[in-house]
Amino acid sequence: MRTVRALALVAITAVACGAPAPPAPPAPDPALPSRLVQEVTGEGALAHLTELQRIADTHGGNRALGTPGYDASVDHVVRVLRDAGYDVQMPTFTARRFEVQQERLAVDGEEVAVSALGFSPTTPEAGVTGPLTLMVGEGCDPADAAAVTPGSIALVRRGTCPFAQKAGHAATAGAAGLIVINNEDGPLEDGTLGEAATGVVPTGGVSREAGDALAGRAGASVTLTLVTTTQDTESRNVIAQTRTGNPDEVVMAGAHLDSVPDGPGINDNGTGVATLLETAVRLGSSPPVANAVRFAFWGAEEVGLVGSTSYVQGLSEEERGRIALYINLDMVGSPNAGYLVYDGDDSDRAGEGPGPAGSAAIERVLVEGLAAAGVQAAGTDFSGRSDYGPFIENGIPSGGLFTGAEEVKSAEEAQRWGGTAGEAYDRCYHQPCDRLDTVDRTALDRNADAFANALARFALSTEELARG
Repeated sequence: MRTVRALALVAITAVACGAPAPPAPPAPDPALPSRLVQEVTGEGALAHLTELQRIADTHGGNRALGTPGYDASVDHVVRVLRDAGYDVQMPTFTARRFEVQQERLAVDGEEVAVSALGFSPTTPEAGVTGPLTLMVGEGCDPADAAAVTPGSIALVRRGTCPFAQKAGHAATAGAAGLIVINNEDGPLEDGTLGEAATGVVPTGGVSREAGDALAGRAGASVTLTLVTTTQDTESRNVIAQTRTGNPDEVVMAGAHLDSVPDGPGINDNGTGVATLLETAVRLGSSPPVANAVRFAFWGAEEVGLVGSTSYVQGLSEEERGRIALYINLDMVGSPNAGYLVYDGDDSDRAGEGPGPAGSAAIERVLVEGLAAAGVQAAGTDFSGRSDYGPFIENGIPSGGLFTGAEEVKSAEEAQRWGGTAGEAYDRCYHQPCDRLDTVDRTALDRNADAFANALARFALSTEELARG
């Protein structure tokens, strides 16, 4: 009531002084969803993707945390949003930046491909050398390291417990290093000990095939060389909110802006950024909505969801309570695309369970949007691998779109969606070939339509969240 009286006083004062009263906000427009779907296009998103590719190409081939490529990506997003009339904030946070200078594994002088796990401690430049010892099981229990001897290089299989837990048990047993065998074909490139890991040994990963061969060579002389650095780096998120709509009922959407150091990150996650940016421009900064819309472009996702986590944790309880829902876009143009919607109600009975109450409604609306675009979606688990994580942890209804990463497309999925069975959704995931020419433009356009429809519907009303 005080706010209404204050606004009335401002208007009366303005009239009395001869100044025009501020314009009334536009009434919510029921036609907004259909209009926004028509205006938001894959071609529009491609214009932003082209710029992100140019940025990576002119800044060392990537847009990773702490690099000129990331700063230039922030500058592009900020410029586009400000040109569209948004007030833009760039809250800062500190992230730990991990880099690898050397990765080498030699077994009895024979070279074996190895990848350092994220935030692995460094070895000396000459590496660490010792006999190969085997941990039993998955290395999740201290007793699993009973055969590990001081100064040895331990070998363990990937499993259900965190990598840092395995590396900690190896360290306690006196190992000089740890090698983790992947539990699926291909190299182990997505593992991390976590930035807060302590009491662990230098840890690398090998493919299942290579690891199976090593498992039969206990006692072999192993030299493991993982030269790494970890340093604190200041980075930025980009946040923009509409000037219209109820600021106490915020519809929020986000995508991570950083790439991995190994490539330009055009699908991961330029496609999400470009779709979000195209939608923000077409929606406009003062749209005819009932609820405020907030766009977020996250930093440091690739090193542990640091930007989004810092943002959510930095909000007061009251501020978090104003966020009605969160929609995440991460990889929405994979070259062998799946059409995946986060499983808000856990109807698939897989993985981590349902999202907070209201997440099922977000899933339903996104599925309906993809159906309208001509494709039948499937569910995907809230595995914690993207920026919905801190929102779910704080009880905020969440959902999102995803076209798949290193997972392999099944024959049934290929029949449903096209593409190639038995190959990864994105063969260039976290690699230098994650470039503009690998993006599936049809998938990008369909996901853009589904996202635009959902965002506009919730911007007009969040009542269906309560219906589950």
